[in-house]
Parts: sequence; structure tokens; C-alpha cells
Amino acid sequence: MLALIIITFGILSRIIVHTPNFSPVLSLAFLSGMYLKGRQPVLVPLALMVLSDLITGFYGAEMFFVWGSIVLTSLIGLSLKEKKNFGTVFTGSILSAAVFFLITNFGSWLTLYPHSMAGLGQCYFLAIPFFRSTLVSTIAYSLVFYAAYEWILKRSQGTALVRFV
Repeated sequence: MLALIIITFGILSRIIVHTPNFSPVLSLAFLSGMYLKGRQPVLVPLALMVLSDLITGFYGAEMFFVWGSIVLTSLIGLSLKEKKNFGTVFTGSILSAAVFFLITNFGSWLTLYPHSMAGLGQCYFLAIPFFRSTLVSTIAYSLVFYAAYEWILKRSQGTALVRFV
């Protein structure tokens, strides 16, 4: 059920008009790693991206860098699965946004910029404004989704609320 909610919400968030790079997709990938079991932590976020790209359209070779960074983001969540608290969610969100920034812009450099150190520098420099939105949205959505999901889990089990540290 959680996997279906993640895919559906993620697809809707990509097709509804929003501020550029202010999206819950990285948060959903990160939290998939923390909460889903088996192969789902990797397959669910990847399915979210493939299905939504079928709707919005494929966009060239850099698309594979986006998909790869989404998979790595879910692996970050998976590595923190046993340490769920606000601190690890906050830190994991920052790391996820940074990994996404580094990988996707490297892909942009390979496909859109001169293949030189100056071209690489220009690519990353011009991407900084987009990184701010990615970072803020990933942190905010991750913390809100984490708190909400833990609250629902604890309430359904009749135990205390989420751990803060």
C-alpha cells in the first residue's frame, strides 16, 4: 500500500505545475529506502520516475543520470533504515539533495556544456539556484513525511510518538 501511495503521489507531484526543482520526489525516494522492504526501496522510486517520464516525456541522455541519482537517494535511505530519527532524516535529506545535484549536473555537463574544466564549473555554477529549491524541498518534505508516517505508525500501534534524536 505504501509503495502505491509513493508512486501515485510522486507522479502527481511531477505532472502538477510547481516551482522548478521544488518537489517531493527526492524525499519519496529517500523515505522509500527507509520504509520499504525487499527490492521496493529501489524499484518504487525508479517506477515513479519511469512512469511519470512516460507522461511528461523523455528528455535525453541526462534522464539516466536523474534516474541513477534517484536510485542512489533510495540507497541512502536504505543505509539509514535502522537509525530513523529527525536527525538522520535531516542529514540524509541534505546528502540526497547534494548527490542529486552532483550527479544530474554532471550529466548536464556531458550533454550540454563544453567538455572542459571551465564548462564543468559553468554547469555547476549555473545550477546553484536550482539546488536551493531542491535542498529546501527535500529537507521539508522528508521531515514532514517522516513525522506524519511515524505518527500514523505509532498511533496505529498505540505507542509513543516519533524519536527526535
